[in-house]
Amino acid sequence: MRPDIDSIEARAIDWLIRQRDPAFDDWEGFTDWLGEDPDHAAIYDAVASLDQDLGALPPAAKPMAATVPTTPRRASRRGWFGGAMAAALVAVVGLSTLNPFGSADRIETAAGEQRTIELADGSRIDINGGSVVEIDKDRPRFARLESGEAMFHVVHRDKDPFVVETGSDRIVDLGTAFNVVRRERQTSVAVSEGIVLYNPDRDKVRLLAGKAIEVRDGDRKAPVVQDVDVASIGGWRSGLLVYNGAPLAVVAEDLKRTAGMDVRIAPAAADLSFRGALIIDKNRGRTIADLAALSGTRAQRQGDGWILTR
Repeated sequence: MRPDIDSIEARAIDWLIRQRDPAFDDWEGFTDWLGEDPDHAAIYDAVASLDQDLGALPPAAKPMAATVPTTPRRASRRGWFGGAMAAALVAVVGLSTLNPFGSADRIETAAGEQRTIELADGSRIDINGGSVVEIDKDRPRFARLESGEAMFHVVHRDKDPFVVETGSDRIVDLGTAFNVVRRERQTSVAVSEGIVLYNPDRDKVRLLAGKAIEVRDGDRKAPVVQDVDVASIGGWRSGLLVYNGAPLAVVAEDLKRTAGMDVRIAPAAADLSFRGALIIDKNRGRTIADLAALSGTRAQRQGDGWILTR
């Protein structure tokens, strides 16, 4: 093995170990390191994969007590940064070929269910759980997100822009990929490729890749454009949710939509915010353990779900 590869592997192991600490918050530095060299992501993926495979061994094969770990696992973060992303997309696209929709122009997904639809012009819409998307066969370059979340991958046409409506907002593509969330009286837009125009007839906000906005209905102030990590946009498709100071109630809503998890926030913890990344683990208890550890809360089982308290 070449010395430079040895060094990268050592650094990857260091990142993995540091991410086990609930107080770890250098996600920006981690993302920058991944982007420095394609080998960084590939080697980190291999190290994390090996770590997870060892963690998946049956208890009898592991030289440790068979107790539930209190430290959240970070290895599965490779789901976004590594090859698991491609596998996740293949799985989702496969669902679309079954065409299980009740209506050809209205797609509704249950909590924890994700679907993909291919449009006639070659554009694609990845739809998260708990969402409603409407398309119109007479308007092939149009979609409406009534509620929930969807990632749009749009084939650009100069003379025929693709329009997404949600609430009272209009989003016009300029050849791009972007994620839209429609919560109660609020719209969020984040662009991972290209450019979109937000409300071109009213607000005239131009969003480039790596930019995002959150706007509440009726807000008369101009939308504030924020920087966002491109790698995190649409991360729900591979089970990665990234936040930068989001209220715990928003995180709970996203977990319900993306993973079908019932998470409630106790009144005493309602004012807490969350900064960090969550992996939707097959063992949902691990995801909750991560959230509790990183947010400074305690998770208690409540019926089929959990409640977070201070």
